[in-house]
Amino acid sequence: MFTDEAGHIPISEDEWIAHRREQLQRLPPALEQLGLTSLPDVLLPQQKELLRSTSTHGLTVADKSRRVGFTWAIGSDAVLTAGAQKSARGMDCLYIGYNLDMAREFIDCCAMWARAFMPACTETGEFLFADGTDAHGEPRTIQAFRIGFASGFEIIALSSRPRSLRGRQGYVILDEFAFHDDAEGLLKAAMAFLIWGGKVLVISTHNGIDNPFNALIEEIRAGKRPGNIVRCTFDDAIEQGLYRRVCLVTGREWTAEGEAKWRAEIYRTYGADSDEELRCIPSLGTGAYLSRALIESRMVDGIPVIRWRAPAGMVDWPTRIWEAEVDEFCDRELKPHLDALDPTLRSCLGQDFARSGDLSVIHPVQIEQTLRRRPPFILELDDVPYSAQSRILFYIIDRLPRFFHAAFDANGNGASHAEAARQKCGSSRVSEIKPSADFYRENMPKLRAAFEDATIILPRDDDIANDYRAIKMTRGIAKVPENARTVGANGADRHGDAAIAGLLAWYASLQRGSEGAPAVAGLPRVAAAGTEAFTFPSELGSLDDFLRM
Repeated sequence: MFTDEAGHIPISEDEWIAHRREQLQRLPPALEQLGLTSLPDVLLPQQKELLRSTSTHGLTVADKSRRVGFTWAIGSDAVLTAGAQKSARGMDCLYIGYNLDMAREFIDCCAMWARAFMPACTETGEFLFADGTDAHGEPRTIQAFRIGFASGFEIIALSSRPRSLRGRQGYVILDEFAFHDDAEGLLKAAMAFLIWGGKVLVISTHNGIDNPFNALIEEIRAGKRPGNIVRCTFDDAIEQGLYRRVCLVTGREWTAEGEAKWRAEIYRTYGADSDEELRCIPSLGTGAYLSRALIESRMVDGIPVIRWRAPAGMVDWPTRIWEAEVDEFCDRELKPHLDALDPTLRSCLGQDFARSGDLSVIHPVQIEQTLRRRPPFILELDDVPYSAQSRILFYIIDRLPRFFHAAFDANGNGASHAEAARQKCGSSRVSEIKPSADFYRENMPKLRAAFEDATIILPRDDDIANDYRAIKMTRGIAKVPENARTVGANGADRHGDAAIAGLLAWYASLQRGSEGAPAVAGLPRVAAAGTEAFTFPSELGSLDDFLRM
C-alpha cells in the first residue's frame, strides 16, 4: 500500500500506477501555466533543429548523447504528422524501439503531446481523435501501442523486427538504432518508405565504431548516402538549457554552481563511458583508418615525390641570392612537370605547412574527366624559410592550368602563409583551415570514400604510404595523433604530413572558385581579370619602384 502526498490516506499499488501514468502523459504544471502560445519554447534549440531536419529531409540521423530529450521532442513531430490530413502531408508514424518499455514510453509521450495540441485543433473545428472520449474524459482511441487520429492516420509502436515494416508506409522512427539486434535489416526495410514520400528518422547514441549506426553516419558524411545529421552532445544540450529544463520540471532553483555540480556528477557517473554516452564519440576505435592494401592500391608509378631541404643558413642570405636559389630549384625540379599538365583540366592544391621539425608538403592536383584527382608531383620541403616557401607556392599556382582553389593548414605558423595566398589569389579561391575535431569528423570520411571509390591517385612511395597509415581513429575521430611521429627514408621527421596535405587537396577539389586563364608553357598564368592579383611586368621594374614614380 502507498499513501497520498499528505501521507495519511492509503492507496493501492494499482491506483498509484494509474496516477503515475496520468502524470507522465501530461505537460509539467509549470509548462501548462505558460499557455499554448508559449508551447514552441518548450523545445530546446537542438530539438527544434531536429524537427526542422525531419520536415525537410527524407532521412535524418540524430547522433545524440543520453537523455537530451530527442525522443520526447520527436513525439510532438509524430503527433503533428499523424494528426494532419493527407493533403497537409499527414501520414502514419511507426515507432520502433528495441524493447517493450520503449514502445510504451513513446506512446505515453505522444499522448501527452496530443492532449497539449487538442485545444488548438478544437478552436479551428478539427478533432484529433476519432471516437470522442470515455467516461473519464480520455480519448477512446489511445491504446497501449497505438494512437488513432481523426485524420485516419495512426501512431503505432512496432516490434524490433525488419518484417514489421514490410507493406507499410509513412514516417518511421528507429530509436536507439545502434542497440537493435538487426539494425542493418531494419534500415534496409525502412529505406523503402522514401520511395513514396515517406520519412525515416534514425535516433541513437553510439555503440562502437563498427556499429551500423556509426557506419550510416560515415556514409552520409562521405556523401555516399543522402541524408542530414543532427548532432547533440551532453554539453551542447546543457549550453542550450537542458539543466534549466531539469530545474523547471523538478522544481529546483537554477544556479550556475548547481549546473556545474550536476554536470560533473553526471560525467563521474558514466566514468570511462562518458565519451560514447555523452560526447557522441564511438568507442573501440584505435586502429588504422586506412589499410595499407587500400592505400597501395591507389598508388601508381610515374608520379615523382620531390624532396628539397634548404641549404644551411639560407634564412640569412640576401634576398636576391635566396630568390635565385629558389628559382633555380623550381625551374629544374618543378617546371618540367608543370609544363606537362593538361591545359584543359581544372587544378587545385593543398598544403600542410611547417617551418621546421615536420615537413611542409604541397599536394597539387588535376581533376581528370573521370573525376579522379591526379597529382603531377608531391613536393616535400624541409627547413625552408617562410618567404622561400611562399615563392615556391606561387611559382606552382601560377602554372597550374585552370586553377580554382587551394586549401591551407592555417594553424600556428601556417596562418601567415595561408593569408599571403589569400591576398594573392583571392578569398574565393583560398580556404584557410584550422584543423579541428569537426573538420576531421566531416572530411576524413570523404577522403576514405575517395580511396574506396578509386577517385584518388598517389605516387608509389613508402613514406607517403606510411603518412596515410598514420591516420588513426582517436576518440571516434580519424586524424593523425600527436604522438604519431616517424622518420622518413631521408632522415627527415614526419608527422603524417603528406596525408594532411592530401586531405586538404581533396577538400580543395570539392570547393568552388573562379578559374584563372589557362597556363601557357614557360609563362606564369595570368589570374582572372578584375578579381585576383597579377604578375607585374618586369620591364617596369619592381612594383615598389612603380609606386614611387
